[in-house]
Amino acid sequence: MRARELGRKSVVVGDRVGLVGDTSGAPGALARIVRIAERRSVLRRTAEDDATTAEGRLERVVVANADQLVIVSALADPPPRTGFIDRCLVAAYDADIEPLLCLTKADLAGPEAVLGYYTELELPYLLIRPDSDLAALRALLAGRISVMVGHSGVGKSTLVNRLVPEAERAVGVVSAIGRGRHTSTSAVALRLPPLASGDSSSARPAPRRDLEPPTDSDPGWIIDTPGVRSFGLAHVSAESLLHGFPDLVEATVDCPANCQHTAEEAECALDAWVAAGKADPRRLASYRRLLASRSGESGDPREPERNPGDPLAGS
Repeated sequence: MRARELGRKSVVVGDRVGLVGDTSGAPGALARIVRIAERRSVLRRTAEDDATTAEGRLERVVVANADQLVIVSALADPPPRTGFIDRCLVAAYDADIEPLLCLTKADLAGPEAVLGYYTELELPYLLIRPDSDLAALRALLAGRISVMVGHSGVGKSTLVNRLVPEAERAVGVVSAIGRGRHTSTSAVALRLPPLASGDSSSARPAPRRDLEPPTDSDPGWIIDTPGVRSFGLAHVSAESLLHGFPDLVEATVDCPANCQHTAEEAECALDAWVAAGKADPRRLASYRRLLASRSGESGDPREPERNPGDPLAGS
């Protein structure tokens, strides 16, 4: 229960809280949340990109205090949607959370198209097959609080069940039109089982400064979230939106003052940057599509977007 003194202050998954009462966890035990510690990171999303709409003004806190955003995308059935991944990356960079791309169903299709799209970002990624050894993923999760996001049907809950067998997260199927059915209905934090002796890896990234190094007693946490169709970015400033596309940032140094970086800006340096082969034109198209969506110039962010000539689906 939340103490009345906290008023309307919401408590979300990942929050560190102070409790009073019976904290034994025994059946029938009752405790109250009386304090919410300051959050070191907050991952947010909105239903729409346009902050002038009611949906755009309504921010949803996905999780607090996460260190890592694990973006789960299937390589087939349903097809990968780079527009959605781009949105997640913007939200991660804005929240100062490290991204990790987890490509599932690698037995059904190759990763070349997706990895080629992100080749300039040096985005960390893992390929997951039904029979994959998850030791590499476990090493990247150890000692961290990681939140997993992805469209329904990409295998996120299946992956969670492999990592934490006792979780028993509901698993659905993909419909005939390539959309997953929502099976997880709420976010839940799950402590990972202790690392096996062979799971340690020299490739494991350094933990955050406020976390102890990974040990068998601290194998990390994962936060499983419901499958989402959209990841609105109305809460992200235009400047922060650009920093979600680090492969384009350097080019804007040569832009004129107050350049909006849209296709209508005749002197925008982004076009020359792409023409010189320094960035993928699909990345610029995705960035400008998000800019337009923020201005209410494009459709619902829940609708699929496609980059011209790109076989990968959009958002």
